[in-house]
Amino acid sequence: MRTSPLLISLALLVSCVQTYDLQETAAAPEQRKLGFDISVTREGEKVHPGRIATRSAVSGGTMVDASAITATMDINRPFSLIGIEKDSRSVLIDNKPVYSNSTGSYSLFLDNEILNIPSKVLLSAYYPHVRDLKYGEDHYTIPYSVSETEAGPLVSKTVERSINELNMLPLEFGHITNDIGFKICDITPREELQGLIHLRKLTAYHVASAGVYMNDLVLSRGNWSYQGYYRNVTVFEGDVPVEVGMANEKFVGHSTLVDRMAESSRFYAIPDEIAIGRQYVEVEFDVDGFYIGEEYYKPLPNQVYKYMIYGLLTNNEMVPGKQYTFHIGLDLSSIYKDITFTASIGEWETKIYENNDSF
Repeated sequence: MRTSPLLISLALLVSCVQTYDLQETAAAPEQRKLGFDISVTREGEKVHPGRIATRSAVSGGTMVDASAITATMDINRPFSLIGIEKDSRSVLIDNKPVYSNSTGSYSLFLDNEILNIPSKVLLSAYYPHVRDLKYGEDHYTIPYSVSETEAGPLVSKTVERSINELNMLPLEFGHITNDIGFKICDITPREELQGLIHLRKLTAYHVASAGVYMNDLVLSRGNWSYQGYYRNVTVFEGDVPVEVGMANEKFVGHSTLVDRMAESSRFYAIPDEIAIGRQYVEVEFDVDGFYIGEEYYKPLPNQVYKYMIYGLLTNNEMVPGKQYTFHIGLDLSSIYKDITFTASIGEWETKIYENNDSF
């Protein structure tokens, strides 16, 4: 059975999240209000929160599209602020949740005792807020659960400031996970066998979904130190015909195939090393009955193809902050080996999505 071309991309999973009470109260006499100027980055370009990136660069050959993704925040979930004194490394702001008002404006009331410190302070933030954060030796470690990973974790660059003169703190966030999704089409070469495939289910197996992120406040960089939990993600369930030809490939939605990435079924995953036989995608589909001349071929229900991810990505690694779209090409010639085929399929066309504001 011949393996068809595959391309994986990250899609957004809708998760059940805890809703926090929005904080917008008056400051006590011994406190001062600190505001936040929030931006997010994609390949070094600052943008506003709230939309997916619109530019891609090819990574790992012609099977996978990879682009840096734009960070988004749910205003019902706070981010957290951390601050240490630069010289002494003593903790001044210890995992303080920062809330948004209904307009998306974030603020935090800090004690004047902290704000009157004359020395430089190193400040960093991460999203979403996690209660069990730990700090030590210039690092803070964030244990992300599955629901927190599904929110699309973000970490800001470290900001060095004299906090006693600070009223507005600029924070530049970026993604630390991957956004994954799929496109699919029928690449069967023989015309009589085209358009017979119905997609029934698509599942990604062994997806890293919980782990520990370690961020260095001094060096303003971090890495995933532990991936502690793997799960299987059902991306699609339904019954839809798969369109013919690479020019007609569609994004895979939750129960249908769609034209726009923003409407597709995507999920966040923790960047992981791809191992032989570990991560794979399973596609279940039905094949309609058809004639070749006077000979009738019966319908084939419940067909299953398994696509291995190993070998598709550069160094077999998922790069933090990247969005991956995997392309799946279904070819009936791998099933009907007893039929003589004269056509052949060449390399997949490389897809580069550029300046497409509908994404």
